[in-house]
Amino acid sequence: MKKQIYKWIFFRLMGWKIVGGIDADIKKCVMMIMPHTSAHDFYLGIFTRGITGLEMNFVAKRELFKFPFGAYFRYMGGEPLDRSGGLNKVDSIAAIFKRRETFRLAVAPEGTRKKVDQLKTGFYYIAMKANVPIVPVAFDFGKKEVNLGTPLIPTGDLETDLAVLMKHYEGVEGKVPEKGYKG
Repeated sequence: MKKQIYKWIFFRLMGWKIVGGIDADIKKCVMMIMPHTSAHDFYLGIFTRGITGLEMNFVAKRELFKFPFGAYFRYMGGEPLDRSGGLNKVDSIAAIFKRRETFRLAVAPEGTRKKVDQLKTGFYYIAMKANVPIVPVAFDFGKKEVNLGTPLIPTGDLETDLAVLMKHYEGVEGKVPEKGYKG
């Protein structure tokens, strides 16, 4: 029932579509979400998750997972980030991938909704450390589509792999286009 409501709102009322898909057999991946220019991106992700029926996740500091919001954040796919024991973020998140049977991590490499001149590369190193593919996902407000791209297995050559991934975002327009990363 919830899936039908999501479809009705997303496709009919909002006029959006989903292009491409993530193979359900890909149980673990890093989803590279761009452009991230608006808080509207959050509900687009929620609708996409609900319509595709695939578990999609995010990480946040563990303090957010305490009462009263902890249960809600977990229900929405959240995983608390524990950085105790001297682990850095990459190692901490890679440990989550190891522990979970299914973990499709959504990450916005821009790191903020403000204009940036450089992407944060943590998503890439998380995928490398966890030995999972990177799936480029574009929230294109110009075309009103969420475009799920082809998975890329990181090779260790960040520049080359990033050039391949960025092709997925050519011509994509964020909600606030002037804030989008231009590379």
